[in-house]
Amino acid sequence: MYDEYMRLLEEAGRIRNLKERSITCYKNYVSYFLDYVKKDPSDITCQDVRDFLLAKKDEGLKATTLNLYNSAIRFFYRNVLHILWDDITVPRMIIDHRLPTVLTVDEIDRLLDATDDLKYKAMLATMYSSGMRVSEVIHLHYDDISRTNMQIHVRDTKNRMDRFTILSKKNLDLLTEYWFKKGRPTGILFPNKFTGGYLTVSTLEQVMRRSVLNAGLPRTATPHSLRHSFATHMMEAGVEQRSIQTLLGHRDPKSTEVYLHVSNKAIMGIRSPFDREEGVRNG
Repeated sequence: MYDEYMRLLEEAGRIRNLKERSITCYKNYVSYFLDYVKKDPSDITCQDVRDFLLAKKDEGLKATTLNLYNSAIRFFYRNVLHILWDDITVPRMIIDHRLPTVLTVDEIDRLLDATDDLKYKAMLATMYSSGMRVSEVIHLHYDDISRTNMQIHVRDTKNRMDRFTILSKKNLDLLTEYWFKKGRPTGILFPNKFTGGYLTVSTLEQVMRRSVLNAGLPRTATPHSLRHSFATHMMEAGVEQRSIQTLLGHRDPKSTEVYLHVSNKAIMGIRSPFDREEGVRNG
């Protein structure tokens, strides 16, 4: 019913060099919105979007998801329908910034021990030891692992900035064991065993959920918790924030500052003023 509009939406995304994943998400969100309003796209207004988002909010959708709908529909309005977008009628929702789930070193070990499949164990270990995102470890190639420099070349990143991150000796040993036992892949490092292509994010998320359950870890732990744990443990070890920011590939230093809030303050040598020595007074 909306095939021509979806074609125009894809074309608008391609001319702006959006990633294929982003274009696909935009098409899915916009299709869902159009099916909901049941109006000819030429007749829809910003009020329709406002009503849609409020209805979805009442159904329990989180602000982060609603803002994804907002971005997709806004792109569709401006670049396909050429409708003026009203940020007052359809504002972006304020997001609650909760502290990320960070696992202890012992919990990381338990998680890996609970992951039987060597491929997924190697992937989870790589995310923790190098601070990589799920999408980044999925897209790793054999040539991205530098044994000489003990580095990992991270490509296809969220912000389109290639970077290098560290390769731990322990993780290299695990990757080497996996590589020999899984047929020595020379292209995609962690290929889908059925198609030979890239794994999906949801596949690794499912594996993580099973391992979390088997290890008795907090259910809030996700693959991204491994990246959070990497950054937090690095900060607790005294690594400079700027270095952690570089390894994570954060453009904005504020994105790295969150780990100051979750790191172990005792390890960082910070003491409460309430524990001052007796007899010491200010002023």
